[in-house]
Amino acid sequence: MGEANRQINEYLNRFSDAVSYQDGKSLSRLLSVSSDSASLLSLADALNIFQDANRVIRQSEKHSQYTDILVPIFRALQSYRLRNLVESYIAFERASNAFIQEFRNWDSAWALEALYVIAYEIRILAERADVELASFGKTPEKLKGAGSFLMKVFGVLAGKGPKRVGALYVTCQLFKIYFKLGTVHLCRSVIRSIETARIFDFEEFPVRDKVTYMYYTGRLEVYNENFPAADHKLSYALTHCSERKEENIRMILKYLIPVKLSIGILPRDSLLRKFNLNEYRDVVLALRRGDLRLLRHALQEHEDRFLRSGVYLVLEKLELQVYQRLIKKIYIIQKQKDPNKAHQIKLDVIVKVLKWLQIDMDIDEVECIMSILIYKNLVKGYFAHKSKVAVLSKQDPFPRLNGKPVSS
Repeated sequence: MGEANRQINEYLNRFSDAVSYQDGKSLSRLLSVSSDSASLLSLADALNIFQDANRVIRQSEKHSQYTDILVPIFRALQSYRLRNLVESYIAFERASNAFIQEFRNWDSAWALEALYVIAYEIRILAERADVELASFGKTPEKLKGAGSFLMKVFGVLAGKGPKRVGALYVTCQLFKIYFKLGTVHLCRSVIRSIETARIFDFEEFPVRDKVTYMYYTGRLEVYNENFPAADHKLSYALTHCSERKEENIRMILKYLIPVKLSIGILPRDSLLRKFNLNEYRDVVLALRRGDLRLLRHALQEHEDRFLRSGVYLVLEKLELQVYQRLIKKIYIIQKQKDPNKAHQIKLDVIVKVLKWLQIDMDIDEVECIMSILIYKNLVKGYFAHKSKVAVLSKQDPFPRLNGKPVSS
């Protein structure tokens, strides 16, 4: 009992000292409920032994001013240690609200690091609480509540002054919540605040937060099929991501590669192997070869993965580029045989090539595909409809995308 009392008093003294000396780093370590650090686990055990810690807080003049933070923090630690995750989240949210009230009153930004921990913990604990609720057959609701809390935190930070640099970190935590809940439309209001408010200079934010922000907003642009914007944002994230963060690089590439493919840029096979993105290897190979069968096989084989990532429809639209490369291969072969007639491609030749690829398509369907290729400016030419011949331009019959999506 005496050892438990000592550990509790030591934590209380460290908390009060961190606030008194404006030591944000030390304070942040004291709030990391889910970190499973040895000191906090030991404290949780002490709290479960010594049941009167709340009285110790309230009777001390030094600690009593932080009662509204400390009492629920202790409760959150106890519950987390006992794996009562819903109770832990509820207690931590109460402590977080009290912390925000104190944070508002501190003039400087010394406690930003501690606030980051609050924002991170509220999300992590909410996710775990929702898993627990679901296991009991109850409606998961805590992550939604965490989102509402973080919007309040964002409002505290999104003003003038040194605290505003914390707004992007909180924004990124909100993005993670919205993507997890499937409510990505809620990102718009936060994005508008970051990108249009004059009080923000994007370059003043920490690199870590800028990379995360550009990654999530890049993913949003992928969903919206705004590929030039997605390319810009995801490329920014990739360029500024630390080389040591290989898993983060992999996550960025998982979305950047489909975007690059959609604008005609193919990655090296060595890149796909290095970052274990093998699901894209046959997709890229199909584009290089003009092999429609291989593309369809790759999409079918990795369908679940592509659907979960939200890139399946992007990859499916690559069929037009595969058709273009197939026509180009036929053109090159004809040019080797008879340069004077290379630009005249009979539609029944295309039908035969597709049949060889085990794709049954009649001549009318092929004519439709060729019409789309010409309309999308993937092929320059026209139809001699009566003779069923596609007449290609003698000047640059297969224009490059030059970084523009096919649909543009």
